Amino acid sequence: MPGLMQDWPLTLDKVLDHAARWHGDREVVTRLNEGPITRCTYADIHRRAKQFSHALLGHGIAREDRIATLAFNSARHLEAWYGIMGLGAVCHTLNPRLPVEQLAYIVNHAADRLILADALCTPILRQLLPRCPTIERVVLLADEAELPADFPAISYESWIAGRGSDCKWGDFPEDTAAGLCYTSGTTGDPKGVLYSHRSNYLHSLIALMPDVLGISGRDAVLAIVPMFHANAWGLAFAVPAIGAKFVLPGAKLDGASLFDLIETEGVTLSAGVPTVWQGLLQYLEKERKHPATLQRILTGGAACPESLARAYQERHGIEVRHAWGMTEMSPIGTVNVPPDLATPALRQGRVPFGIDMMLTDDAGRAVAHDGRTFGHLKVRGAAVARAYFRREAEDILDADGWFDTGDIATIDEAGALQITDRAKDVIKSGGEWISSIDIENAAVAHPKVALAAVIAIPHAKWGERPLLIVQPKAGEPVTAEELLAFLEGRIARWWMPEAVQFVEAIPLGATGKIDKKRLRAGLATN
Repeated sequence: MPGLMQDWPLTLDKVLDHAARWHGDREVVTRLNEGPITRCTYADIHRRAKQFSHALLGHGIAREDRIATLAFNSARHLEAWYGIMGLGAVCHTLNPRLPVEQLAYIVNHAADRLILADALCTPILRQLLPRCPTIERVVLLADEAELPADFPAISYESWIAGRGSDCKWGDFPEDTAAGLCYTSGTTGDPKGVLYSHRSNYLHSLIALMPDVLGISGRDAVLAIVPMFHANAWGLAFAVPAIGAKFVLPGAKLDGASLFDLIETEGVTLSAGVPTVWQGLLQYLEKERKHPATLQRILTGGAACPESLARAYQERHGIEVRHAWGMTEMSPIGTVNVPPDLATPALRQGRVPFGIDMMLTDDAGRAVAHDGRTFGHLKVRGAAVARAYFRREAEDILDADGWFDTGDIATIDEAGALQITDRAKDVIKSGGEWISSIDIENAAVAHPKVALAAVIAIPHAKWGERPLLIVQPKAGEPVTAEELLAFLEGRIARWWMPEAVQFVEAIPLGATGKIDKKRLRAGLATN
């Protein structure tokens, strides 16, 4: 017997409808890539998003058509998201930091019909468009006067000008595809994760929980995590849903620019990868400044060094929440909310309602949640992928519906997750696993170390041993002997790196993570 409740599909058009109706005067602040600050409201975003929907319909865009965006965080980009999704079309976010060859593969695999892009990305488009025959039109998120010369594009402002704001949204099933985001392709071709309206809607509710992001309508949220990176961790839906002030920084993410936005806009909460927080911390220490309003930051995408978390918490009184997740999880999986856990930077936290996880050994048998036993991390939930786009025949779930994340982890008696490595990065020495992440966290706590990475090198006796690769801070020379002495007592003695290698710069991938594949390739050619 079904319940007697209204049929109210969980579709994302309802998020912006709600924001415009009940929080219509709340500000959305954008720092344009060119520098100036612009301001609008959720009511403005709603109106212009519907104008954009009319433009899409005029071009013949239909439900399930893929529309690509190649842009940084801005109000126009936010309007485009809702204008696309409100029609039942699919918003496909492209990462402008990817190589053009990989972008071309992704666009062609998705069969995108249009590309919306920042004018800043025009050099990328000039290389990309000749390789992408499915693209019918390029719309630059700019005014007419900002269009580059000799480039076949229409301006966003010209395209939506004069159109009505009465476009009908919704009226489709909640399992309709809403967004498409490709994995970074560190192993093999990138794989498309196709989010539904329902999954993103439920993920937003998860994000708003007090022990996850805990956003309220009183917050001013700075979204440093890009909108092209795993749904901006759900912020583009969760922040409007709760009616918080939304601050979008564009492409300028250096410490000085971020501090200026935080101070002038009264930012209380922000989210970004650890490398961004390291850059801001270095600026704060160099300039002897302190954020006046910032209360908490969310860091994820890579392991957060304990020294970084403690610096923000102890020197600036800013709460650091360490999150873990992945593109296939929309992306939030766990969040560590201090002071609940004694070592905030070393554990990824507990599982919120709506997500489930387990650990298994190499044979697929469940292992104990005792905080010591390593296992392959598997997940399932309302916002977890069950297949990849256009690869539906490939079974990525086990017989019980679990998705293998590719991570090695422990879970303790209290349910706290600790990622110890990617399965492909784990170091197996003498039959035992060594956590590269733990060694990296210990090394980067040294005051002269900017970045640290650990990879496996072959060893005749033990099979593999850890190699520590270090990028020293500018003007801060450090020796291998000094680093190894520093690690004494901080890691297990048998985990001690076999050698230390110094580099001018540790390579970062398109999402700000350390690119260990390039480190291994460089080691192989030396």
